[in-house]
Amino acid sequence: MLRSAVLLVSGCVFTMSAQAAGSAIVGANRQIGFESISTRVDYTETGNGRLGTATGVLDTESGPVPGISFHLSVMGDWLAGNDYLRVEYDHSNGFTHYVGAYQGGTYGSVVQNSSAVFNNVAFRYGKGFEQGGNAMLTPFLEFGMHQWDRGVNYGETYTHTYQGLGFLQQYELSERAVLEINAMYGYTGNSYIVVNSGPLLTGFSGSLGDSEIYRAGLGLDYQLGQKLHLTLGVDYMAFSYGISATYPSGTGSVWEPDSTTAYTITRVGLGSEF
Repeated sequence: MLRSAVLLVSGCVFTMSAQAAGSAIVGANRQIGFESISTRVDYTETGNGRLGTATGVLDTESGPVPGISFHLSVMGDWLAGNDYLRVEYDHSNGFTHYVGAYQGGTYGSVVQNSSAVFNNVAFRYGKGFEQGGNAMLTPFLEFGMHQWDRGVNYGETYTHTYQGLGFLQQYELSERAVLEINAMYGYTGNSYIVVNSGPLLTGFSGSLGDSEIYRAGLGLDYQLGQKLHLTLGVDYMAFSYGISATYPSGTGSVWEPDSTTAYTITRVGLGSEF
């Protein structure tokens, strides 16, 4: 059965109509909400022997970093029918377990906690295709930005943008429960680092190499009441940063090595359907 509603978001009015797919899927795609998240970090820097320096693993960081996420998702008939829009922001602040070495030392000779602050913004647009009345497949385009303020040395900040293609597969398990599977594949862009200066360390800033980026996740949306929803999920994301250029310093030359980063993000939250 078709129905219509009017949503005012950021001063813009969207006219929407519920689709033939199950009402639980429609409700899962029309929410504003927040989630408590935990980002498990697995980060590894590797040396390539530039200017006679060490090869192999240089340092690693791992551990969970707590945070909070806010999202708005909407589905309606604006362009192609079953248009899907999601905007999300999350912020995390905590510590990781750092294993590394002093300059010129051996990996593992320094073990400590390192502060970590993450900020992420993501924008997703897609179109839903109904599958037999109780399922929907929504291919989408996604654009986003990631920032990591890393506490090692005197502070380092990594940033990049990304763009990718993905899909959201939803199954209506009951009138209240929706199982969600999502995946995305794309490329990072504008990868950049800023290294702060301090005693015996000359800071620098510059571009890093970009890479492929991919994500896969599983979620559950459960309607607790007429408009209140419980959301649960886990996502895995991975990408890399390529080695930077070489910069002069008071003690020689400095650069940022190659690195790989993986995040496992668990989440639980509440959403309000409109």
